[in-house]
Amino acid sequence: MRALKIAFLRTQDIFSTRRLLVALTVLCFLFPVFLSCRYRDGVSITVIPGGKTVLNRIAVLPFKRIVTEDAAAKMASCPLCGAVFNIDRSTASPITAVEGVFMERLQGFNKLTIISSESASDVYRRVAASVKAPLPEILKQVGRELGADGLLVGYVFRYRERKGYSYSVEKPASVAFDVHLIRVSDGIVAWRGACDKTQSSLMENILQIASFYKRGGRWLTAKELTEEGVSEMLKTFPGIE
Repeated sequence: MRALKIAFLRTQDIFSTRRLLVALTVLCFLFPVFLSCRYRDGVSITVIPGGKTVLNRIAVLPFKRIVTEDAAAKMASCPLCGAVFNIDRSTASPITAVEGVFMERLQGFNKLTIISSESASDVYRRVAASVKAPLPEILKQVGRELGADGLLVGYVFRYRERKGYSYSVEKPASVAFDVHLIRVSDGIVAWRGACDKTQSSLMENILQIASFYKRGGRWLTAKELTEEGVSEMLKTFPGIE
């Protein structure tokens, strides 16, 4: 009887070992698959070489929505830097949402004097209509007329609201926008932040586990995704500690 019990336990150990080996084999097979999955969920930031640029008086131009004349086109490029983003036409007016979040965060920094987009839009329209020059030159002229050190220019490529609820979605929120800070004195882009985020579930992208738990395991709205991106971008904004 004792011999039978020992044999049974050994058989269980063999099966446990085999199950472990099978699990490890499956994991080794799937790991490259996880690595090959590419989901946009990032913020990129560019600062010009030569140290920090401090600009205290910044004019904000109305953010512009980028779409193509070709209704079938899926991508569009930034008018200033040429960066390419996937676009989405599903939202009627995403511009004010992105611009509003950016303005709200900027106004929280006491060191900056902000000239609002309402004040800057008239000057931009007049200069753009009268000056026949490349876009960087037009922006530099607008900044000078506004008496600004820097000019903030934003482009919105995608602002797709989630389809569903916090813990169950049919389609996740997705946003893409980039913002340029033009130094008025010489027209150089002193800083650029680009946000391209599409939320994915933990099962879809195991490599995003940190973001998954940071977000409380729920599906964000497009505004929440925008707020997350803007917060990351402003960590390196010139003149902000």
